[in-house]
Amino acid sequence: MRFSNLDLVVLGYSVLTGAALGACGVAAPETDGTSAVQSALENDEADDERCELPESEGGRQLTAAVYGDAPYGTSPTDTAQFDATPAFINAVNADSAVSLVLHVGDIHSGKQYCTEAYDRGVFQLWQSFADPLVYTPGDNEWTDCHKSAEGGGAYNAATGSIKYVLDANGNPVDYAQGNPKANLELVRTIFFSRPGFSLGGHPKHVLSQAQCYDTSFPADAKFVENVMWRQAGVLFVTLNVPGGSNNDTDIWYGSPTLSAEQSQEIAERTAADLRWLDVAFERASHGNSTKGVVLILQADMWDPEKGAAHQAAYEPYVQSIAAKTLAYGKPVLMFNGDSHVYQSSNPLSSSDPLAYMHPGYDVPNFHRIVVHGSTLPLEYLRFTVNPKANNPHTGDAFGPFSWVREMH
Repeated sequence: MRFSNLDLVVLGYSVLTGAALGACGVAAPETDGTSAVQSALENDEADDERCELPESEGGRQLTAAVYGDAPYGTSPTDTAQFDATPAFINAVNADSAVSLVLHVGDIHSGKQYCTEAYDRGVFQLWQSFADPLVYTPGDNEWTDCHKSAEGGGAYNAATGSIKYVLDANGNPVDYAQGNPKANLELVRTIFFSRPGFSLGGHPKHVLSQAQCYDTSFPADAKFVENVMWRQAGVLFVTLNVPGGSNNDTDIWYGSPTLSAEQSQEIAERTAADLRWLDVAFERASHGNSTKGVVLILQADMWDPEKGAAHQAAYEPYVQSIAAKTLAYGKPVLMFNGDSHVYQSSNPLSSSDPLAYMHPGYDVPNFHRIVVHGSTLPLEYLRFTVNPKANNPHTGDAFGPFSWVREMH
């Protein structure tokens, strides 16, 4: 079966809103006045260790180093940022306040090939971090691998087939000829081989969607990369939302129509992401101890570079985040990469210059940071959570959160 982009958006809304949402590896029964997610939470409290939410730091302050869109290169042979990464990691390790590292996706640029050797090289670099590293995938390491600039290929109208990028020996340069689903599986194999644990020199215990999902939606078990945990009184959650290609709706290889494989990828991932988001806010709202929520994903859903129409497939995410943030009432902070240039603002405010990208929202307790990336010198955002703080909403602080840029 093949779908147009418009069909896909309609399909996405029907899939995402047509079923009750649950968690914790059990089919949650529907009861009057109780959501399926809440029922699952009650089952979790009863006995389900698979869905126990890891918690650390308690009421103590946390400082994390947040970065992404790195290491980048200007060509398949440009290793300048890759070579600079060990010194960057040493600088992060030397920051005595930092006890956690967050990477918001894109481990190479859109001008570099998608190879197993490169992915494993980044994994080995990251093992040098002294602290836990939590990573969410970006578009360049999987959804965009089909593009010729990344070593995939392009549809040839004359032959009706894909012309793949080949090396001097006639072999495809990309892993699995740049197939996005195959490259996501490669990323999972390398970076998420231990569900429930982060990367880094001292892996951190996290809750993975692969461990904790509603069995009514068995495909959700694939999404080992979606994790959450509670730390310093705040709930952190990662979502696999790739940027650059309008939630992966840019047709693979430039073919005339969207393939069934691509349609299934988008529908399953988007639905799983939104169910994971539901669980995160249910957990954050359960009791009064959680001071805020931190969302970590790759896509800049307000990137004006390609226009609002090319961001339309992110609308289900924006709608869900806006509604849940308003209902939650406490500070919600989002980190994303993708567009490379540092920004700190609230695009869900009706007065924000980017509000036209997804109009109709006004959510005062939301803030979004675009983590700077792609350039030298490498830099990270020094992000602090103080559960006892209630900072005014400014460009460098918000509720329990504050941050400052660090260049190395």
